[in-house]
Order: sequence, then structure tokens, then C-alpha cells
Amino acid sequence: MRLENVLALTNAKLLNKPFVSNFTNIVFDVKNVKRGDLFIAFDESSIENAILHGAYGIIFSKPTQISDSEIAWIKVQSLDDALKRLLRFKLLDKDIRVYETNEIVLKLALQIVTEPSFIAISGSILNIAKQLWNIEDSSCILFCSSLSDKDIFTKTIELSNTTYKSINIIEQTLFETSFIYNDVFYERQLISPFFIPYLEILLHLFKNLKVNYRLRKFTPIGHFEAVFTNKKFEVKEFGTSDKVLIFEKNSTLVESQITFLQSEATWAKIVYVVPQDNTKLINKVENKESLIVYKNKNEILNALKKHHFHFALVIGANKDLLDKHVNLQMQPNLFDFK
Repeated sequence: MRLENVLALTNAKLLNKPFVSNFTNIVFDVKNVKRGDLFIAFDESSIENAILHGAYGIIFSKPTQISDSEIAWIKVQSLDDALKRLLRFKLLDKDIRVYETNEIVLKLALQIVTEPSFIAISGSILNIAKQLWNIEDSSCILFCSSLSDKDIFTKTIELSNTTYKSINIIEQTLFETSFIYNDVFYERQLISPFFIPYLEILLHLFKNLKVNYRLRKFTPIGHFEAVFTNKKFEVKEFGTSDKVLIFEKNSTLVESQITFLQSEATWAKIVYVVPQDNTKLINKVENKESLIVYKNKNEILNALKKHHFHFALVIGANKDLLDKHVNLQMQPNLFDFK
């Protein structure tokens, strides 16, 4: 890529008058730098090493001493933004399809092994660039705009949230599911039936794209996350207690989770722990005796101690709350040393 094109794409400032005017490749891992490359210095300490390996240019954002006036020193306001613009430009030449979906479908996709032509992306722009920089034509990308910047792509296809009813559930608890899909039996998968419609969306996409995949054992995805505890809120092994805290940070999912719990756990005592400023969810809970409203997250566990329950849906917090509780209990006081 020509130097002038790099400057135009990244809104950068050239700090010197280099002898070079063209770059062979753009590289962001110093181990891959070769003669003629443009190095994006996310790790400033690796700049000199990149020059030793033959870099013809350095893109940087923080004050940096120019040590070789023959190469291009390119200063940008944000390395993330510069890389995003360069990646977007690079993908323009690729024959790829980009699908946008919701957070749950994307997180399920990240747990499924697929062929290299299907890429589920999430994380920093640097991690995404590492995945997509050398992407092959005819590849498909799956992303979620709440987890990755949509501006990376010029054109996207939004996945429908249609319920396909393609998975045959054989046995279920609130947090485990045994099911059949395409005549394959998946026994006691650690995935709640609540997530099955989202899994169906993903498997339907694989079927349409003729993508080969392999389902592994699912692990928690940070939504509707069940933690089994005792009365002291000490964490117990999955399925070994009758007191379960269910954590959900994303308030947009909670209404459907309340409906799910009310329909699938009619036998259980359920309480709903809702932040004070979320009046919509407070009004959603019909039985106010099962409602716990909190102002500060530190109030949650003390409030739960005053209620008998089997399941507590804790909204706006995550399971780190329990770690803090245990650490607080373990802190020594003056009497521990007497």
C-alpha cells in the first residue's frame, strides 16, 4: 500500500520526510515483520525490534522518538481506529458475507467448532484484525454490533430471530438440556432450554451455508448464568444444592427470562432482584412479595438472606458478587488473633 493512501485512510500525520513511499504488508505483530512492512505499534517497546526486522514505517499514537529518519513515522490519534479503517479497506477486496446477530447467538457460535471458512468474531479490534486480515474469499463472518464495531464492514446481513423448532428436546432441567438435532443425540448439554431458540438460529445458518460444525460441551456464556450456593452463599458444584442464583447483566433479556422461569419452574419459590432505577422490570413482576429492589449491589446478598427461595434472578450484577462476599468473610479481624 502506498504511503499517501495509508495517511488518507487513517487520518494520520507524517512526522518526517522518509525515503520510502510504499509498503509490502501491514503488520501488527512484531514477530511477523519483514523488510518493507508497515508496523502498527500497539506494543511501543517493540518498535526498535520492528525496525531491525526491516519495517519501512511505524504507525503509533503516543509520543515516540524518531530513531530512523529514512522510514515513515506515522502518528494517529487512535491505533484502534487506524487499524479499523485499514481492515475495512482490506476487506473491500474480499468476496465475503457478513452476518449480524444478537449477543447470545454470537456467544454460542464462539463455542462451536466450525470449518475455517466460518468465523465468529468478538473482542478488541486487534484480535478481530488477527482473525480477518488474511481471510479467504467465500468466507462467512458472524458478529454482534454490541460486541464488535459494525463500521468494520461496508455491508452486513441481519439474521432473523425466527424460531425454527428444529431441535427435539428429550429431557431438560432449567439449566441442562438433552436434545436431538439432525438425528444426533446430545446428552446433558450444559445449556438452558432458554437458549435453545438461539441455538436453532445458529444451526439454521450453518445448514443454509453448508458449514460443517461440531458441538462440544457448552460452558456458561455470561447470560442466565446459574450458580448453586448454600445458605451462606458459598458456591457449590452444579446441581448439588436447592438454592440457585441466576445472574443477568443484560436487562433486555430479563422479561423473557421471567416468563421462562414462571412457566418452567411453577413448583419453585422464585425471587427477582431488580435495580431501583429499572421501573419497567419492577412493574413486570406481578407478585411484589417475590420482588427485591436494590440501590447498591452490595445490598443484594443481605437482602436475599431475608427471603426463602429456590431461584433468585439477579438483574444487573454478575457472579463476581459472590467472590467479593467470600473474600469479605475471610478478612481477619482483631479477635481472630486472640
